[in-house]
Amino acid sequence: MNLSVEEAFEMVSYERLTPEEVHFSGAALLDNDESTDADLKEGDPELPLLPQSPRCSITAALLTLGGLIVVLSAVWLLGTLFWIHNPPSTESHRPPSPKSQNGTGLQPESCSQVPEGWRFDCYPERNVVVTEDMCHARNCCFIQSSRGNVSAQNGVPWCFYTPDYPSYELMSIVDTEMGKVGKLLRNKKTYYPKDIDALQLEVLFEEDHRLRVKITDPTEKRYEVPIDVPVVHKRASNPSYTVDFIKEPFGLIVKRTQTGAVLLNTSIAPLFYADQFLQMSSSLPTRFIYGLGEHRSNFLHDVQWNTLTMWARDVPPMELTNLYGVHPFYLSMEADGNAHGFFMLNSNAMDVVLQPAPAVTWRMIGGILDFYIFLGPDPSSVIGQYLDVVGKPAMPIYWALGYHLCRWGYKTSNKTWSVVKEMRNYGIPQDVQWNDIDYMDRSLDFTYDPSGFSTLPDLVKDLQRHDQHYVMILDPGISNSQPPGSYWPFDEGKKKGIFINDSNGDILIGKVWPGLTAFPDFSNPDTHEWWYQNLQRFHNKVPFDGVWIDMNEPSNFFDGSLNGCPDNELENPPYTPGILGGTLKGKTVCASARQKISVHYNIHSLYGLMEAQATESALRRITKKRPFIISRSTFPSQGKYSGHWLGDNRSQWKDLATSIPGMLTFNILGIPLIGADICGFGGSTTEELCVRWTQLGAFYPFTRNHNSIDEQDQEPTAFSPAARTAMKEAILLRYSLFPHLYTLFHHAHVSGRTVATPLLFQFPTDEKTYGIDKQFLWGKSLLVTPVLDAGRDYVVGYFPKGLWYDFHTGNSLISSGEEIKLEAPADKINLHLREGSVIPTQRPNTTLWVSSGQPLHLIVSLSEDGRAKGDLYWDDGETIDSYESNQYAYIYFTVEQNTMMSEVLHNHEEATYITVETASFYGVKAKPENVTVNSQEAAFTYLDNQVLTVTDLGLNLSHNFTISWM
Repeated sequence: MNLSVEEAFEMVSYERLTPEEVHFSGAALLDNDESTDADLKEGDPELPLLPQSPRCSITAALLTLGGLIVVLSAVWLLGTLFWIHNPPSTESHRPPSPKSQNGTGLQPESCSQVPEGWRFDCYPERNVVVTEDMCHARNCCFIQSSRGNVSAQNGVPWCFYTPDYPSYELMSIVDTEMGKVGKLLRNKKTYYPKDIDALQLEVLFEEDHRLRVKITDPTEKRYEVPIDVPVVHKRASNPSYTVDFIKEPFGLIVKRTQTGAVLLNTSIAPLFYADQFLQMSSSLPTRFIYGLGEHRSNFLHDVQWNTLTMWARDVPPMELTNLYGVHPFYLSMEADGNAHGFFMLNSNAMDVVLQPAPAVTWRMIGGILDFYIFLGPDPSSVIGQYLDVVGKPAMPIYWALGYHLCRWGYKTSNKTWSVVKEMRNYGIPQDVQWNDIDYMDRSLDFTYDPSGFSTLPDLVKDLQRHDQHYVMILDPGISNSQPPGSYWPFDEGKKKGIFINDSNGDILIGKVWPGLTAFPDFSNPDTHEWWYQNLQRFHNKVPFDGVWIDMNEPSNFFDGSLNGCPDNELENPPYTPGILGGTLKGKTVCASARQKISVHYNIHSLYGLMEAQATESALRRITKKRPFIISRSTFPSQGKYSGHWLGDNRSQWKDLATSIPGMLTFNILGIPLIGADICGFGGSTTEELCVRWTQLGAFYPFTRNHNSIDEQDQEPTAFSPAARTAMKEAILLRYSLFPHLYTLFHHAHVSGRTVATPLLFQFPTDEKTYGIDKQFLWGKSLLVTPVLDAGRDYVVGYFPKGLWYDFHTGNSLISSGEEIKLEAPADKINLHLREGSVIPTQRPNTTLWVSSGQPLHLIVSLSEDGRAKGDLYWDDGETIDSYESNQYAYIYFTVEQNTMMSEVLHNHEEATYITVETASFYGVKAKPENVTVNSQEAAFTYLDNQVLTVTDLGLNLSHNFTISWM
């Protein structure tokens, strides 16, 4: 029920929802009061969802009142006698100890009535065996699990909150221009130090499909994440949500207006808000939850007591571990196929706990509670609304979508060059060559080895003469141990004061590849200018095209610093989330280190984002083209500045398979330029694995083969002729699809759509798609079904209900929503077109620069009723802000009633250079008698599998055209 301010405070009291009531109704249940009963009628939308208790007679009421007076008098007398002998404790804010209703135990009987799935952990500290006394010291319920003698870290908690555990009380709430502002008050201390007793609640109705809630300390400014988010000045006129309030214990309930689905309900567990411990729980409408990166897991998260820790960390991908990036955003599917999103704008270390109720708990060690709810209602809209807040991804430079080749351990520029030449000799497409840290002189940033890489400038110039490009790695650690005056990056950085300092104000010294290092403070604008100057100086020697920023969690081979870290509350907070290693300083700098805008404790997980911002700005100035940056550490809004790869994986089939959920997750997190190291980084690949990985990798939005030092060669040229040919064909297939892929990135940039798309996004009412992460779509229409297991010449894929076509042949497949076994010989990856689509393709070549000038081939997959639609975005591929400055062409294709029409919705001279040479129509049910192009008869072929192909069209893309058949 949606309570006005007046109605809310006419109620005598509020009840916390039981788990069952939350799960099935999600409504705020209110105690009944005679003063309000008279005003609420049958069918009134303000009526509680449970039936009202019958009213008592006047006589019964008087008897009850008299008895109550007697009982209260007796209690007062006994209490007074007890107080005389036992004066009150000085801990006046300590909550009362749990008391049994029958006097035989230490906890209320209500503890045993809490279902296991709804038990919220009162003792989340790790590596602790929780005893009954420890639990009761926190005034919580204790029920030991029967599943073992040790409390399982990811199991049902033994120690959990009582149903009436003290929390905040909503003291007042008033309307504002943007929503509501309330005051929360806590009058019972918690077991974490420095409780903030009075809080301000701000509810902002920002957009019809976006709600923002901030809970802050009104008396003292606390750290807030310094990323740009929209500032809205006008309240949503027709919100698709309602917001209900529960007074005591405080709760916030957000429901979807149209369906009544409960999207947020914080009344199910107490709210904590201490200086270094914030906790908020909410019910979830279903168990279907996605996002919450960066973790190695299935695309669909497990809600069986699954804790996802967030704190940027240098560690090869593994399960149940905090990895390189931090993305506190989830997408949740509802029971009817609707979707919503939740974003917690907080960069402090945190645990996000999923439990089978289903419910989620956010547990953070700093900052504020600042969160958004996005109401979609379809999954794609949710992602667009999220990216409206954090920023939509940049449009990549065209060659970013080509094939990239890299390894750590080429060891010389001549060896690197020879690999490039071999790729050319075999006619295998390659757009970009990379080097890892072995190109550097003694691993020093902004240098190259004058011995092994003396020909590096010549290599780069040769690449560029062949329409190819060069990317180099940079680590943030800057050596501080070179002779004074010999290493400009450190000398200049020290002079400008741009390095991270320790808690004493001295430059913090860690250790990375070059030895002892200082770390640039990218939260300082002066550091951005220093970074640009270093890049410009190096670009004058080696004219690189893009930058790979690695080790930017930041990674440190020491725990903290050369001199350790102080023993204080920043290094040892009252609660430490489940970080690998157990401490905030593990393999990074001290949490107490000083940076320009805050201590490292608050902004650690922003380091990669801030370095990407500095690098993106510098490359714009240096190259005057769209910057190309790939970053290891990421944070929300990263897609505006860089892409990402999934880290130091291994050459194993498992890593091949887990790359798909990683890729899908980062697409919903707003970083569509994403891929994994093809054939694996660590360990040596096999030929079969590398072939299958190259086939899948051809459909990563960012496709790079990367290998570790001293491992077996894994370039396509290193394998047998059959394997080499299979890899070449996969890469050529990608290059032929470049017009479609480029258009998908345009939509990601403008509208926040995904490039690699989960099936559930297009089929949200088909629950069978909710857990699929072994297949994916490009955009809406191209289904990719790769082989992910050794020794297989087939693959089983799920096809949602409808008509599908084999991309290569046009053979049709009608699915009722079922799994289908597909042939998959070693040289094939299965691709299928969804009915009703138009896909622009292009004759491929060995670089995208050459390919992008080739004629188009349009592939049309007709629906059962003969309809289809599609589009093409086209520009020069490298100009900054082409779309924003109207330097682009956009063409829309439609097919109906045996006629295809192209409509140039926005024209540009780039479109005049491209022609449409052929068009194939899949699903033409009868052989046409004739085909006309712009009313002129044209030659065509028609095959028994209902594929009509029209050739030799020569149509200029910049002009409207029609193709008809009868």
